[in-house]
Amino acid sequence: MRGLLCHPAAWWALLALGCGPGVWLVVQTLQDQLGPNPAEALIRATGDWTLRSLCLVLLVTPLRTWLGWPELLRFRRMLGLLVFGYASLHLLCYAWFDMGFDLADTLQDLIKRPFIWLGFSAFVMLLALAATSFNRAVRWLGGKRWQRLHRAVYLVAVLAVLHFWWMRAGKQDFAEVLVYAGILAGLLGWRALRALRRS
Repeated sequence: MRGLLCHPAAWWALLALGCGPGVWLVVQTLQDQLGPNPAEALIRATGDWTLRSLCLVLLVTPLRTWLGWPELLRFRRMLGLLVFGYASLHLLCYAWFDMGFDLADTLQDLIKRPFIWLGFSAFVMLLALAATSFNRAVRWLGGKRWQRLHRAVYLVAVLAVLHFWWMRAGKQDFAEVLVYAGILAGLLGWRALRALRRS
């Protein structure tokens, strides 16, 4: 298994798997298979895949530690960019289908609906992480400052869950929210306990 992880094709295979849901959404859209409200289906699906990708990113370090497979780290940056990709699609679908690319209406919606503001704040942080995810940015910022900046992914996880929870509050439907909250709480809690043991 570890040998397969080191193979160059493994990176491309994981990238293809990660992009698969997005491609399938495009296919469903072109074939009119998203149900009676395709706009809502796209916004919801891209949000779901953002959260799933975020869980995978945060799972890499615990898995590397538990299994003793440092090779897993080579996939973390790509998975992080997938999170940003799905978050960008989520924002695009909202701006296009809900707001019609009307900037004034979008700004008013940010003020009127706090969960939109939370989601947008998380996206801005993801944008900063994606823009500094390359080797040149690591050299420019320096290793320690780069690491401190990229710990913002933990805050992104918290904001993403709050965004989802607040969005579902109107319908009093928290089942999925609790699943993601539980997974992310476990992944962040593991890191917190590890930091306490080190200190």
